[in-house]
Amino acid sequence: MTDTAIATGTDEPVADFAARARAWLAQNMPPIDPDDPPFMVRAEQQSWDRAKELQKKLYEGGFAGICFPREYGGLGLDLAYQKAFNAECRSYEMPLILNTPSFTICGATILDVGSEEQKRERISAAIRGDEILCQLLSEPSGGSDLAGVITRAEKVGDKWIINGAKTWSTSAFAADYGLMLARTDWTVPKHEGLTMFLVPLAAPGITMRRIKEVNGNEEFCEEFFDGLELGDDAVVGAVNDGWTVASRQLHHERRAVGGGSEFASGTGAENASEMPPDHVGLAIATGQDTDPRVQDLAGRAYARRIVKEQLIEHVSRSIADGSLPPNAGTLIRLFHAETTELEVDTALAIAGTAGVIDDGDGLLEIGVRYLSRQTGSLGGGSSEMARNVISERVLGFPREAAADRGVPFNQVKRNKS
Repeated sequence: MTDTAIATGTDEPVADFAARARAWLAQNMPPIDPDDPPFMVRAEQQSWDRAKELQKKLYEGGFAGICFPREYGGLGLDLAYQKAFNAECRSYEMPLILNTPSFTICGATILDVGSEEQKRERISAAIRGDEILCQLLSEPSGGSDLAGVITRAEKVGDKWIINGAKTWSTSAFAADYGLMLARTDWTVPKHEGLTMFLVPLAAPGITMRRIKEVNGNEEFCEEFFDGLELGDDAVVGAVNDGWTVASRQLHHERRAVGGGSEFASGTGAENASEMPPDHVGLAIATGQDTDPRVQDLAGRAYARRIVKEQLIEHVSRSIADGSLPPNAGTLIRLFHAETTELEVDTALAIAGTAGVIDDGDGLLEIGVRYLSRQTGSLGGGSSEMARNVISERVLGFPREAAADRGVPFNQVKRNKS
């Protein structure tokens, strides 16, 4: 990485930018202990309101949207500047929950394939802290087969009429707009008849409900579309070319889930419960710090965490310089999921029964966290799908057989009648 920006329209050295950010952060952003971050839970509206307040401060101070182009409200700088800012802001309260999916997935996708109007209005509004973006992809009738969506969009006059349902939409209750994939042509193979829409979530014809998870969280939502009307200006990309848009969206999601996106501002856990487990501290707390078995477990988890950080750096750099294809971002997504599972499993193994029985020692949180250990293996498609992407699109292996390949979607058998 060079010391100054490359083709960014600025001559300010990264070191000077970092010094300016350091001074501004000290005067304008609330200081925090990065090892004990403040309450910021995605299921609570107050967390999103607070995040928007912080984002507005960043925008007013000239430190928002560092890697987004200037014409869409950003600074137009390269990743070196974002990394410098991340290092400086670690000890300050940041709107981290806005990173994913609003900036790293939705904003990045609109930047890639959206119209000029969509870029100027939606990306700019998100960077200003005025709006939040979300994804509307998964459906009740299907999970990982995103191309099999059956939400219907029909053109009636100059309007698109949307009917159908979406589910597992991350933080949709707090969002203003959502990227929604719908079927616009049923007579062609499933990947060819899709269109992506940018949906205003306050529009008539949308009913939203919160989903209660096994751990009591209500971060995810389901949405029902009954005669929702959209204009042509809501189409993202081209009509019936929604799979191209969705592919870019999934590319950004897989990078974002593992922490490899240049559009994320700030690093660290969104709240204390999301912090990586302190296996050494846990071993000491349970009187097992001299146990060779526990030392080995903790050491393996810590080594894996270090390897993940190095992998993110390597893959991100290699995609940027073209030595790896964009789909290599899936490597980050897969390794992140497996690392998270190992860390949570290790914590519960060390805690033992104390992690599932409330003795008032605070270790029950380890068991509660275990209930959601699989979330990283589902975001951006399952880990099984991630392995398929790596094998077929990175390593060049033959594609997996599919019975519906090339078959018009209205002839594909979907359910027993």
